Amino acid sequence: MELSSAPLHKGQLPWRGLLLAASLLIYWSSPTTAQVSVEPVPPHVAEGANVLLLVHNLPETLRVFFWYKGETVDDRKEIARFLMSNNIKKPGPACSGRERIYRNGSLLFQNVTLKDAGAYMLYMKKKNFDIRKAFVQFHVYPRLPKPKITSKNFYAREGSPEALMCEPETENTSYLWRRNGQSLSEGDRLKLSEDNRTLTLLSVVRNDTGAYECETRNPVSTSRSDPFTLNITYGPDVPIISPSNTYFRSRTNLSLSCQAASSPAMFYWYFNGKILSKVKELFILNITTKNSGSYSCLVYNYVFGIMKTTVKNITVLEPVTTPSIQIRNTTVKELGSVFLTCFSRDTGISIHWLFTGQKLGLTDRMKLSLNNSTLSIDPVRKEDSGKYQCEVSNPVSSERSDPIQLDIIASPTTVQVTVEAVLSHVAEVKNILLRVHNLPDTAQVFFWYKGKTLVKGNEIARFLESKRTNKTRPAYSTREKIHHSGSLLFRIVT
Repeated sequence: MELSSAPLHKGQLPWRGLLLAASLLIYWSSPTTAQVSVEPVPPHVAEGANVLLLVHNLPETLRVFFWYKGETVDDRKEIARFLMSNNIKKPGPACSGRERIYRNGSLLFQNVTLKDAGAYMLYMKKKNFDIRKAFVQFHVYPRLPKPKITSKNFYAREGSPEALMCEPETENTSYLWRRNGQSLSEGDRLKLSEDNRTLTLLSVVRNDTGAYECETRNPVSTSRSDPFTLNITYGPDVPIISPSNTYFRSRTNLSLSCQAASSPAMFYWYFNGKILSKVKELFILNITTKNSGSYSCLVYNYVFGIMKTTVKNITVLEPVTTPSIQIRNTTVKELGSVFLTCFSRDTGISIHWLFTGQKLGLTDRMKLSLNNSTLSIDPVRKEDSGKYQCEVSNPVSSERSDPIQLDIIASPTTVQVTVEAVLSHVAEVKNILLRVHNLPDTAQVFFWYKGKTLVKGNEIARFLESKRTNKTRPAYSTREKIHHSGSLLFRIVT
């Protein structure tokens, strides 16, 4: 009945401390009326550790005391007895060699096993043959092994239930669950078994992917599993091909990316119906117009046997060449007409016209041909003078012609403008008309003055051709009337 010399485990109560507590009680006297009690120290014992059944208030008048496993006097279950008169210790049939009995009544268990757990009885006989009993029990808990998470399925299918189990199953053990370091509890889509050992995801979604851990606990130890990665199978969604543009310039590199939410996923590229590559990112060097066509990205989920495809039509274009402007004469008389033609060797292009470097604003005197290649101006006016360019473009490039300078010169006046006074001699209070002959059609405004100089105070009236209105001026007497033909009528002359 000697103590074991085996090294102590982590968390084990040192047996020397238990011996000290027991030896101190040998010399402690308690009132004879106090109740005998037994306390396990510690109350929860790890397998392989020591536990002391510490006796309080042991009577001084004892002849002998016995320790039994169980709660009855059974010779086969006697562990040990202590004869007080001569300090003799005797092991019983139930002694395993790991127990040590003390004069103060206490019993030390070394290197306890799960079988040691249970109830024990201290049986005491006094000198007057009076009998007393005290009972105690303690629990022995295994040191928990490292748990492991298991699942029946290698892949968890989106929308289906999935159960994770924490192994092994041990008695008197609590189970806790974590995902990505955060504690999990029952919710709308999570259910725990009665003992918390099984975590069920009632309807798996792709966001449930993560590192799952289970932790086991009992009163003497804690252990946590390695992270378990839950592989969730979903998709594929309809793939998206990027970039979004469909026109590419020749002699550049073509890079296409296929994106689709799917787990697992295999990617295939097809060109005009023929397989091209088994990659997610397609890259073609130095493309030409021969690379124009239909590109398809196919995403295949081989677990479900489901595939989704997206098609993209791509056109590879040559860059446009520099156009030129053809014109018969760059110097045109006012009121004449002019035709400018944009010449380009390219096809499938757009044509735009520019005037002095800016987009040309068409007037009612300008017309464009059906494909915008010819610009006509009829009649031309002085304000049409300036630099003209045409710009050709396709979806990948654009070029401008060299500017053409168009000069508009005024037409010579072939007929002299004259004014005739109808009735050169007129009686006072009569009317007289100053009639104008050969007024130019292009006249925008004309003025009448009294006298032969342009003196502001002598202006009678003016006529604005654009608004077909006349305006009176300082020398107006209310008796004058100006006509759009240029003539001036005087009424009631003085």
